[in-house]
Amino acid sequence: MAGPTVLALGPFQFEALGFSYQGRNRSSDMGWAEIEVAGGQDALQWTGGKKRTETIRGVLFEEFGGQGALEGLKLAAETGQVLPLVDIGGAPFNVFGMHIIEGIQEDLAFVDRNGVPLKNGYQIKIRAYRGSLGSSLITSVLSLFS
Repeated sequence: MAGPTVLALGPFQFEALGFSYQGRNRSSDMGWAEIEVAGGQDALQWTGGKKRTETIRGVLFEEFGGQGALEGLKLAAETGQVLPLVDIGGAPFNVFGMHIIEGIQEDLAFVDRNGVPLKNGYQIKIRAYRGSLGSSLITSVLSLFS
C-alpha cells in the first residue's frame, strides 16, 4: 500500500499516493414533475429521486503506480459489477451505498520515448444503484477489510 486509504469503490482503494484521487463531484436529480394548470401557476409533484451520480477525479503518475487499479476498475465497468462506495478517511466510515460505473475517461500525457504515459489524469463517473444484489455485496464489502 502506498499510503493511507481514504476512499474505496469495492475492492479498489484510493490512497494518499499511488492510486490517489484529487476530488469528487456529486449530483442528485430530485425528480420533480411540472404539471401545467390552466389559469394559474404550474403545479409541482414530487415523483421520487431519479438518480445520484458522482465523479471521482485524480491523476496517476507512473513513478507512484496506481494504473493497475484503474485497469481493474475498467474491467469491473465492462463486466457490469455493482460496487460499494465507502469513504474511510475518517471515523465513522461513510457508506454511500452500491454504485455502478457509468464511464471512465483518461487523459494520458508526458509520453516517454517507449510510448509509456508518465501522467494519467482520470475521471470515473459512477451512479447509485438500486436493485437486487446477490452475494456480491457481502464479498465486496468483506474484501475492503481483508
